[in-house]
Amino acid sequence: MKKISKVVLAFSGGLDTSVILKWLQDTYQCEIVTFTADIGQGEEVEPARAKAKQLGVKEIFIEDLREEFVRDYVFPMFRANTIYEGEYLLGTSIARPLIAKRQIEIANITNSNAVSHGATGKGNDQVRFELGYYALQPDISVVAPWREWDLNSREKLLKYAEQHGIPVEMKKKTGSPYSMDANLLHISYEGRMLEDPAMEPEESMWRWSVSPENAPDVAEYIQLGFERGDLVSLNDEKLSPASLLAKLNQLGGKHGIGRLDLVENRYVGMKSRGCYETPGGTILLRAHRAIESITLDREVAHLKDELMPRYAELIYNGYWWSPERKMLQSMIDTTQSCVNGRVRVKLYKGNVIVVGRESTSDSLYAPDVSTFEDDKGVYNQADAAGFIKLNALRLRIAEKNKRVV
Repeated sequence: MKKISKVVLAFSGGLDTSVILKWLQDTYQCEIVTFTADIGQGEEVEPARAKAKQLGVKEIFIEDLREEFVRDYVFPMFRANTIYEGEYLLGTSIARPLIAKRQIEIANITNSNAVSHGATGKGNDQVRFELGYYALQPDISVVAPWREWDLNSREKLLKYAEQHGIPVEMKKKTGSPYSMDANLLHISYEGRMLEDPAMEPEESMWRWSVSPENAPDVAEYIQLGFERGDLVSLNDEKLSPASLLAKLNQLGGKHGIGRLDLVENRYVGMKSRGCYETPGGTILLRAHRAIESITLDREVAHLKDELMPRYAELIYNGYWWSPERKMLQSMIDTTQSCVNGRVRVKLYKGNVIVVGRESTSDSLYAPDVSTFEDDKGVYNQADAAGFIKLNALRLRIAEKNKRVV
């Protein structure tokens, strides 16, 4: 194993990564570069700079990646209407390839020969980060402290921090009751009482949304504009990708939209219970399917739906940079050239209700064909008889064979 001389650490400035920083210095006697990404987690990232300086770091990278995150990761994923195991909108999963990519880029800039993350040895994130690292830089060394050290509890981490003079900001004496991950697409909650899948989450846990019961009693209508499958406007106002998602989060949270309580199958083999808030993504998914309903060919739409679970699994398991994900993405993106138009939705007490959709140039919806009124000979209903008989042929033959037996 080659000597590790310089490590790029994904650094939040919290307890775990602050301990990791010091542990890396002591264990590997190496230089540390910190990288802190703002992907819309809703917390200040600048304090991480002061913490890194205090711990002796000379090269500190703090970057606003919100626009890149939504434009190049969230939007491509939503072109596929991606959900994992029928419910999860992949808020944590989709952020990892961006962080991994930027860590590798910084490693090249700073001549670092290793990267490190704070993901535990029991979760999916270690897989996502490291598959990304190796896909982008095959010879990079990876240090995963949670798989090496014995600091496997909060109490041990706090004791280590105290012994080594690591400043730890304690918002509460008991610490945060949940393990949380947030970005512009979602916020997740795991641990503590949620480890019992029979227990209902406390209302006080949720941070982004009101409960549906406490949402406004009056529905709110909004209009979403799409170009080539991507959201480009809200109520006819064109905004950047990150700004659009942020506004949808605010609207969805106001109306109690996007809460999810899920037991999922982790890639590492165990089942895990987590709760998620994805208000903007929930609205976006419903609206995107609505505009596709009038712009995509039937067989194209059905094939997309068949392939989507596989695409979702690739993202969930950490294969964003794999050739198969790229292949699927190219196919999906090709289908989106005609996905242009507007969708009107109603937000009401946890529900996203599509009430209208239109596409001025790409709609495949033909009123003169589908009408229940006089179709003026556009569609010959008598043709359906032969169509039905041909499709029933195998069914009729099978039934006759059963009678002969």
